[in-house]
Amino acid sequence: MSEADKVEHVKYSKEKGGLAWITLNRPDRRNAILGNHQEFATVSKVVDYLHASDDDKDVRVTVLTGAGKSFCAGADFKGPKSGEEVGQHPIGTRGIDYANPENVDDTRQFFYHGFTRKICEISNVRKPTIAMVNGTAAGVGMDLALHCDIRIGCENSHFMAYHGVAQIIENGGSYYLPKMVGLGRALEFAYTNELTADTAYQWGLLNHLVKSSEMRSFTRNLCQRIAKQPPLVQWISKRIMRAALDSSLETTMVMTSNAAGILQSSEDSKEAKRAFAAKREPVFKGK
Repeated sequence: MSEADKVEHVKYSKEKGGLAWITLNRPDRRNAILGNHQEFATVSKVVDYLHASDDDKDVRVTVLTGAGKSFCAGADFKGPKSGEEVGQHPIGTRGIDYANPENVDDTRQFFYHGFTRKICEISNVRKPTIAMVNGTAAGVGMDLALHCDIRIGCENSHFMAYHGVAQIIENGGSYYLPKMVGLGRALEFAYTNELTADTAYQWGLLNHLVKSSEMRSFTRNLCQRIAKQPPLVQWISKRIMRAALDSSLETTMVMTSNAAGILQSSEDSKEAKRAFAAKREPVFKGK
């Protein structure tokens, strides 16, 4: 990724060991997002960086987090600060200028195709993703966390939906939340809009709940454990398990049977057997 592809309000960095960080970087606005689907808007850049991680052979895990004391406070109704650039709205495939809709259906098209589907791309990236929820995740911020594979929280984590602007849980949240915590609990959240770190962990929304001072070291340790396992197994497991959310047992068994045959002939499978026989650590290459 070139320096020209980067923006200040969303940082992208890499560490040794296969870890990439995507950091929402507007701490003075509690990392509220900029824009919607403009080329430099927050969600667009998060997705761009995730695709860059997917294409980078040196990256094994990507962590999404926020600078300062918040994860993401949702939409920024104050608008961009001086010097912040979000770029241009693209023109729709039917020639509609979604930046200047002529009717309510144009607005719906703009929201769904230009924003909701962009957020949903997060769940479709190949490699493992972790949301390190270091503070409040409100509205779109909660959506971003729900689309990641794993969520790590601390005592400062707090989840809120769109109740403050009289809207329902959007952008995939109404799909993933009941599957993660159960229908009754998801509806309780929809009725109250209150979800503390302790409750989120008890309900299963957070995979791990750690002290804020230990979040980064805990996350790095988890990423190291992930990086030791065969990449192909992780990528295919992710695709099958996410597809299984909407599939039958029979369909899922067919997918796993097909995948097993593919993995058996991979270089990583052969390396695993050689390493086991030699009693050494395997070196996986995702091939």
